[in-house]
Amino acid sequence: MRRRLVSQSLTGAAAVPDSSGEPDAGQRDAGEGAVAVVERMLALQAQDLRWAKWAVAVRSPGTTSADIDRMIDSGRIVRSWPMRGTLHLVPGRDLGWMQALTTPRLWSGAATRRRDLGLDEAVIEHARQVAVDALTGGRELSRAQFSELLEQHGISAAGQRGYHLIWHLAQSGTLCWGRQLDSQQMLVLLDEWVPQPRRLERDEALGEYLLRYLTGHGPAPLTDFIWWSQLTTADAKVALAVAAPHLVEFEVDGVRHLLPRSSDTSAIPRAAPGRGPAAVLALAGFDEYLLGYRERGLAIEPERFTSVVPGKNGIFLPILVRSGRVIGTWRREWHPRQVTVQPQPFLPFSDVSARSADRALHEYARFLGRPVHVLPAATPPQPPAPAG
Repeated sequence: MRRRLVSQSLTGAAAVPDSSGEPDAGQRDAGEGAVAVVERMLALQAQDLRWAKWAVAVRSPGTTSADIDRMIDSGRIVRSWPMRGTLHLVPGRDLGWMQALTTPRLWSGAATRRRDLGLDEAVIEHARQVAVDALTGGRELSRAQFSELLEQHGISAAGQRGYHLIWHLAQSGTLCWGRQLDSQQMLVLLDEWVPQPRRLERDEALGEYLLRYLTGHGPAPLTDFIWWSQLTTADAKVALAVAAPHLVEFEVDGVRHLLPRSSDTSAIPRAAPGRGPAAVLALAGFDEYLLGYRERGLAIEPERFTSVVPGKNGIFLPILVRSGRVIGTWRREWHPRQVTVQPQPFLPFSDVSARSADRALHEYARFLGRPVHVLPAATPPQPPAPAG
């Protein structure tokens, strides 16, 4: 688990960004740490943008919400639908080749929903032309403005039609979410927002997909990558064949796990202060540390899983992690003048863990840059009484 924490950039060590196309070191600002994290992780789930930004910042200590906003507004980090039909934060230059791999299968899987909504190819292509005409030249529209524009051109955006048209146009590489204006992101044309995307041949892209996943999530078995990417098993086997020279493998509990050869497999780097093995980490809702794997037993006991995903409804609560294991959740409530947070451990905290959790939650406060009130840990629920 310690090696996985290192891959996930959760030990406080700086992620190493891809240097191609980056500014000189003297020009770097605090947002570069955020870019480096997203480069390393490749994709972080982001249907809840506030949580997604904390998922980045917790991996880049000292990075603030405003720093990440600036990188999103610059197009270095892009929020779109690269895989699984779900919004993610991704490196802007990598979005195109990821969608080239994932879109055909997602498009096929959405055929029934398109038919139910009356979105045939003619309607989608009409909407695409409306979008291109309206946005060309660096222009932008909010979701509401785009829906209104569709209506003006005889395309109903009622019900879920507007959302699904945006999804189809983004998934196929026409649109993406651009800069943030007030409390919402604006729609822009992807080829203008990211004018110099990386272009990879299909097999090269498959190998890179696996290698980048393992860089930010390894060690992990190939089945975890298949679940995460939603590629076919056949594509995953091609990815493995292409990436194999750059990988090492070893067994964990009888299961073959993969790790990039560039990772140091002989020694684990020393953690930064406050990020050692006994430290408590306050991770985001939908965090990749849990969500990035099909098999989650290494991180959480199966009987605790419903405490993190109540009702198994797909909503992952923010989690507390110590020594690689999920030891509880934490809640966040927004108030007009402050944010209230409270740890909710599965078992009573020791004094050391209580202080460490408090430190982790104050780190979240610094990230927000606004007053945060950390409440004492909630009392863990009593275990059920034995039968009989």
